[in-house]
Amino acid sequence: MPLYAPDNEETAASSTEERGCFFGFLLPPLMVLLIGGFLAAFSWNAARYSPAASTQTKSLALLFTPEVLRWSAQLEIWAANAEIDPNLAATVMQIESCGNPLARSHAGAAGLFQVMPYHFLPGENPFAPETNALRGLNYLKKCLDAAGGEVRLALAGYNGGISVISRAPALWSEETRRYVYWGTGIYEDARQNRSDSARLREWLSAGGASLCASAH
Repeated sequence: MPLYAPDNEETAASSTEERGCFFGFLLPPLMVLLIGGFLAAFSWNAARYSPAASTQTKSLALLFTPEVLRWSAQLEIWAANAEIDPNLAATVMQIESCGNPLARSHAGAAGLFQVMPYHFLPGENPFAPETNALRGLNYLKKCLDAAGGEVRLALAGYNGGISVISRAPALWSEETRRYVYWGTGIYEDARQNRSDSARLREWLSAGGASLCASAH
């Protein structure tokens, strides 16, 4: 569900260079190299975090709206089948339909994960939750694989098509940039198992609440 995103988008990257310099004043050169290498490796792994390979997340964070949390049991099963983090699946459901299995977009996307018609096989019911989840989350997994596990790029691909993953963000549509803004913020809060998400509340205030009212 594309909604307005503020211009002052947040960035999640931390400055390992500043930390390395700080420690450099206090420690011998060898220790500086060792710590610097550790911090660089940690920063790279964080940026490349792949929920597809994660086995740590077993259940959903409680920050999602009640309309999404009612699907908790199914989301965990669907996400396990697609080999993705259930919190990422819930994030996509949150901003796509807020848990409304009958949601439909002006472009023809349908159901819980707002899946386009060409992803379904002939005779499949796009509004059937199991079928919608199967097609939607399988596509999300393809986006994650194409993005090398980078969630930000995978969300861009889910919204704008896998081809946008290889493009510079400046070339993404405004809709895709908004989608990534909402999705990355909500997902990061959920991944850290927070009980509240400022980004989710911002999304609700920006128009998501009306989507959830329809779902409710």
